[in-house]
Amino acid sequence: MIELLPLLMFITICLVLMLGYPVAFSLAGVAMIFAGLGISLGHFDPSFLAALPNRIFGTINNITLLAVPLFVLMGVLLEKSQLAEELLSNMAALFGRRRGGLGISVIVVGMLLAASTGIVGATVVTMGLLSLPSMLKRGYDPALATGTICATGTLGQIIPPSIALVLLGDTLSSAYQQAQLDLGVFSPKTLSVGDLFIGALIPGLLLVSLYILYMGGMAILRPEKAPPASDLQAPPMGQLLRGFVPPVLLIVTVLGSILAGAATPTEAAGVGALGAALLALLRGRLSLARLAEVSRETMKVTCMVFMILIGAAVFSLVFRGFGGDELIHGAFTAMPGGVVAATALVMLVIFLLGFILDFIEITFVVVPIVGPILLAMGVDPIWLGIMIALNLQTSFLTPPFGFSLFYLRGVAPASVATSDIYRGVAPYIVLQITVLAILALWPGLATWLPALVRG
Repeated sequence: MIELLPLLMFITICLVLMLGYPVAFSLAGVAMIFAGLGISLGHFDPSFLAALPNRIFGTINNITLLAVPLFVLMGVLLEKSQLAEELLSNMAALFGRRRGGLGISVIVVGMLLAASTGIVGATVVTMGLLSLPSMLKRGYDPALATGTICATGTLGQIIPPSIALVLLGDTLSSAYQQAQLDLGVFSPKTLSVGDLFIGALIPGLLLVSLYILYMGGMAILRPEKAPPASDLQAPPMGQLLRGFVPPVLLIVTVLGSILAGAATPTEAAGVGALGAALLALLRGRLSLARLAEVSRETMKVTCMVFMILIGAAVFSLVFRGFGGDELIHGAFTAMPGGVVAATALVMLVIFLLGFILDFIEITFVVVPIVGPILLAMGVDPIWLGIMIALNLQTSFLTPPFGFSLFYLRGVAPASVATSDIYRGVAPYIVLQITVLAILALWPGLATWLPALVRG
């Protein structure tokens, strides 16, 4: 029974989080309760807790994680300065007069917004407020409109530069080094956030292309669901370029500097934040009051991320102190089907946890536990990171618990039924699973480009 304490600890934290308690304090609190229980039973070495200050200092001192507040700042600046709204209105006016054109505009702008914010909730809410009323007003089927917005909102998980990929990259990097040390490799290879960014490009663009093909197919086969918006007038070319080129150029510069090896993700994030501030300033949309609002929002998200990270560090430390990693490793190696079955099981667990936990909690709690074991079994770290990101993206779309559905339900008008949202996301879930299957069959889609860029 004592040997099952780590499993009981994991089940307890899932139950506590389902009850709605704050994530960071739940992780640390449950871990300390179980540590106290283990010490009283003589089954936990208190010296494990002595490593906690060093872990927290290492987290705060991690230069890679400095990219998180900078990317958040970049995204919030683009959102609060209404640059994203201007981009959507120009794209809609340019393509909306064609069947399905408004829907395709929403997908493209949603992709760019996802790349700039990297936060699912922010993208879904922003796109829901900006584009849903416009689509419904022009006769789009409510299911198609809401499904498209939910699906494009989750692209922040996979389209770089993405906060989800920054956190996954940092966590998988530690897991990869630990796996190699466990195998006796004392000069381990490294994994960078930039590698994940590069690896996510082809799967991410493939997914966006399938979204656009689906919208185009609906416009041809069911034109009444995606009618042309005849009241929209194409904007002057100067206005279009002024609204489209600067934010796109900013995102391309940030990502291109990483791909070219000219900047680390943290340095590129700094460039992106500065560029977004300059864009807002040049448009006359960066007053002191707005800057204060942007700063507060950035600080709120950043504090949430780092508090969860510290809570997860406590949880991971106590879990390992109970021998939880050895318990999982033994279960995986004894499993029939080997590494394929173990990877499939992990993907299923992550998918189900995506119903109740955000990507930050899953990245900081689940990945450090299962990551070293899978990587020691020979799984490619870049492929694993992209699969986890896509898997979570699918989970966030899946009824009845998908986070993306809740976010849109909160801003959608009462005339849109919840069943419309569920019906609308179903085809996009199929597209997500299709990309997951393709990536599982051809891992080179995620690993080929990073290997090419590395030389």
